[in-house]
Amino acid sequence: MKSQEVRSQFLEFFKSKQHDIVPSAPMVLKDDPTLMFVNSGMAPFKEYFLGNAQPKNNRISDSQKCLRVSGKHNDLEEVGYDTYHHTLFEMLGNWSFGDYFKKEAIAWAWELLTEVYKIDKDILYVTVFEGSDDADNLEMDTEAYDIWKQYIAEDRILKGNKKDNFWEMGDQGPCGPCSEIHVDIRSAEEKAKVDGKSLVNMDHPQVVEIWNLVFMQYNRKANGSLENLPNKHIDTGMGFERLCMVLQGVTSNYDTDVFTPLIREIETITDKDYGKEEKIDVAIRVISDHVRAVAFSIADGQLPSNNGAGYVIRRILRRAVRYGFTFLDKKEPFIYRLVDVLVKKMGVAFPEIKEQKQLIENVIKEEETSFLRTLEQGLVLLDRIVATASEKEIAGAKVFELKDTYGFPEDLTELILKEKGFTYNKAAFQEKLAQQQDRGREASELKSDDWTVLIEDEEQEFVGYDMLEAQVKITRYRKVVSKKDGELYQLVFNLTPFYAEGGGQVGDKGYLEDTHGDVIYIVDTKKENNVIVHFAKDLPKHLNEKFKATVDAKQRFRTECNHTATHLLHQALREILGTHVEQKGSAVHSKYLRFDFSHFSKVTVDELREVENFVNRRIDGKLPLQEKRNIPMQQAIDEGAMALFGEKYGDTVRSVRFGQSIELCGGTHVENTGDIWHFKIVSEGAVASGIRRIEAITSDAVKDFYHENNRTYFEMKDLLNNAKEPVKALQSLQDENVALKKQIEGLLKDKAKNIKGDLKNEIEVINGVNFLAKEVSLDAGGLKDLAFELGGEVDNLFILFGANNDGKALLTCYISKDLAQEKQLNAGQIVRELGKHIQGGGGGQPFFATAGGKNPDGITTALEAVKDYIS
Repeated sequence: MKSQEVRSQFLEFFKSKQHDIVPSAPMVLKDDPTLMFVNSGMAPFKEYFLGNAQPKNNRISDSQKCLRVSGKHNDLEEVGYDTYHHTLFEMLGNWSFGDYFKKEAIAWAWELLTEVYKIDKDILYVTVFEGSDDADNLEMDTEAYDIWKQYIAEDRILKGNKKDNFWEMGDQGPCGPCSEIHVDIRSAEEKAKVDGKSLVNMDHPQVVEIWNLVFMQYNRKANGSLENLPNKHIDTGMGFERLCMVLQGVTSNYDTDVFTPLIREIETITDKDYGKEEKIDVAIRVISDHVRAVAFSIADGQLPSNNGAGYVIRRILRRAVRYGFTFLDKKEPFIYRLVDVLVKKMGVAFPEIKEQKQLIENVIKEEETSFLRTLEQGLVLLDRIVATASEKEIAGAKVFELKDTYGFPEDLTELILKEKGFTYNKAAFQEKLAQQQDRGREASELKSDDWTVLIEDEEQEFVGYDMLEAQVKITRYRKVVSKKDGELYQLVFNLTPFYAEGGGQVGDKGYLEDTHGDVIYIVDTKKENNVIVHFAKDLPKHLNEKFKATVDAKQRFRTECNHTATHLLHQALREILGTHVEQKGSAVHSKYLRFDFSHFSKVTVDELREVENFVNRRIDGKLPLQEKRNIPMQQAIDEGAMALFGEKYGDTVRSVRFGQSIELCGGTHVENTGDIWHFKIVSEGAVASGIRRIEAITSDAVKDFYHENNRTYFEMKDLLNNAKEPVKALQSLQDENVALKKQIEGLLKDKAKNIKGDLKNEIEVINGVNFLAKEVSLDAGGLKDLAFELGGEVDNLFILFGANNDGKALLTCYISKDLAQEKQLNAGQIVRELGKHIQGGGGGQPFFATAGGKNPDGITTALEAVKDYIS
């Protein structure tokens, strides 16, 4: 059975059981501070489990893209070494929100596996929760056990511990016992030797879990205790890739048609065969897995970057590149070429990768090219470390520096060192790495108390589109503590005029005032699992009273100007550059806006001017805001609204129109484009291959911009003696400066020639080395020229020049190449150490290097100390 049929049969089966079939949510989460990525099928529905929202149908089914590479669920380092773990995987799932429970979930799972997919009942095992005698003191799940007895022999129903059979989404939140379904696909001979039940949950590659039925009935509180949920829910997840392995009669996920097209393409590109050598097989599995994770992440709007979720994606891609580099001998980009195969295989089920194909290829190729340069640089640095090592064990700190500063992976360092007969101090490396990770955890760690509920069953309402003040009640609150922000309080109101951060727009600030005149400032507003949460530095004294909630009107207005401008900018770019332009991210603050978009070349000055004029004409046109709230998604699309990749939309949406610009948007906007006053682009540049970024300002920020420019203009004019044509006067000064610089360079060269003869006479021989250490009145370029000229005339030469240039110290070290190799001297290392005398540092090549510092008085000491290197 082909993989596409496996997926479609699953969805059709649950459609027949009255489930709504929904598309996969984007993998990158935007309103859940506990997760970077969707790591399980239930993550997009967390708000339903928490009771913060109600689904249109209490029965839902889908195939959800999941990524397990960070946090509690992290399979990254196992990927490639076994045959059933992945970074990205599809989770086939069915959910019940307060509807059916264990009886139906178990019955339908058994029906689908044995009657629809025709899996032999004799190769299946199930597990149920055995209970726990810890603080939770949970009883065995006898209800699930008794239900399973109707379908499968009791000796195939195994009791599982809390680790395997009690599922929790995190340290807090909904949880409950679970029942797993395992499959034993070993050969008859192997089964005769070892009973399959002894291999369940023992990481055997052919005895694997394929489906987990979670019975959500508890809520884990911050203090660790459990309480019953108001309603019981079903959350199931079946590994699509593992299911295909079973149905296609193979013993590895990578032997299914999910992966074989990718593997065949890798074999063709690299001229390596899969299935003949383990290290090559691991590399091919890593690459075929990782390209899927990276491609879908980019399609969902997450580009590789140096922080957060973007760093995780970059790390996955770089792992694939170095496996290709090390084991497949690929020194040029090639992973991007796999995207075409991936699109052909999965583009029907997931059209986003088909529509984003060109962007995905460009971004991956650029990342590959960049990291391959890093690897080359790391190899040079590693060669230097080996060349200057005094023993066969390299310091762990040096290996950590290669990883931390240059991005050179430690496993590749270890492999190269081993080939050269070296090792490194792993304990010291791990200590450095742990220190770095601890710093990162401390900076981001957030601890929260349980919610204190003041008012039950209040459904929150956002009124901020229509008013900036409202009478509100606090329905619940809790304290949170982070290293970054210290102690804060999170407050939830029954209704709120505060806009929560989302769609690129920052959250509102403002204040709460009670009837006694006490004021509490709201410093930020965010959405967490569909609940608007307000951050305050203090907790109100009179929690049960009504409060006047007031949004900072000035900040909101400036933010609205910028948000509306992003819509007009998007329209302008599509009109002027072409309809291939799509928004790829935005940041809307009160002071500026940032807009990322797909485009494959630099935007010219003329095009930017045209874009700016386009937007300002719409501002001058005073276009009114036309919005439609809570309309069906399809209606909005039919009316021309643009939906953005990577955004999660509900069944009903809000459309925002200004003239011909119409987008789906939950943000706040000005009532009329005329309110924006003016739009000014301040920068344009590349973010990644095929992604450009425009930063711009509006309203008061533009006025400040012009005022500052006007002030600068008159200051410059004053410096030019009030020249009538200041631009011409400035150009004349620049021309004169260039001419004078050329004269100075000529004079310095003449000076260097004049002193070269004198310096040759000062060269002394120490231990067979022609040695010269001298302070010379030349700039850095003159010192370099002089050193190389002397080096061309004198063999076996070691030079250290010092110079005081306008209060800054310079050191220049030159060593004849033959001498550097013979004596194992390294100019770069030498100037780094001597640079301490001038309170600075530097580096360079083994035969030539320079250092700079802020202490010219140390030049003499450095010139004296250098003799130690040859004496």
